[in-house]
Amino acid sequence: MKKLLTSILLVSLTFFAYATENILEQMTLTDINNKTYTVTGTEQGLKIKGLEGKVIFLEFFGHQCPPCLASIPHLINLQNKHKDKLAVISIEVQGYNQQQITEFAKKKGMNYIVASETKASKLVSYIQQRAQWRGSIPFLVALDTQGNVQFVQAGMLSESALENLFSQLSKTTK
Repeated sequence: MKKLLTSILLVSLTFFAYATENILEQMTLTDINNKTYTVTGTEQGLKIKGLEGKVIFLEFFGHQCPPCLASIPHLINLQNKHKDKLAVISIEVQGYNQQQITEFAKKKGMNYIVASETKASKLVSYIQQRAQWRGSIPFLVALDTQGNVQFVQAGMLSESALENLFSQLSKTTK
C-alpha cells in the first residue's frame, strides 16, 4: 500500500505542477454556513486562510454519484477523529445550488466544510486547470500541513487509505 501511495504521489505532483499559469491566483469559497474562505494558489498547492497547519482533503463530489455518497461516512469519521488536524472540504459539482447542498449536507450529517460549485466556481476552474481535472468524481486533492499538494486521485478511496494518507501528510512540519 505504501509503495502504491508513493507512486501515486509522484504522478500526482507531476500532474498538478503541469500548469503554472495563474499560480498566485486568489479565490474564495463560501460554505453552507455562509463562512467565506480565502484561497490563494501557490507554486506547490493552496493556502486557505483559517486552515493553516492542517492536512486538507479537498474533494469534488456529486449528489448523485454512488462512490461519492459512499465516501461521505468515511469523511465524517475522519473529520471526527482528526478534527484539530484535518480539514475536509467538499464541493458539490453536479448542479446543486447552495440551498440544495445545505439540505443535502444536513440530511447526510456532513460535519465538514461543504459548498456548492456556484460558491466556489473560481476554485473549481483553478483545480481543473492546475490538475488537468476533467470532471471525474469523486476527485480528491490532498494537501499537507504546509498547503502543498501531495496527492491527487480520481475515484473513491477506502477509509483506511484515507487514514493512511492523512497519517503520511500530517507528518510534515512548517
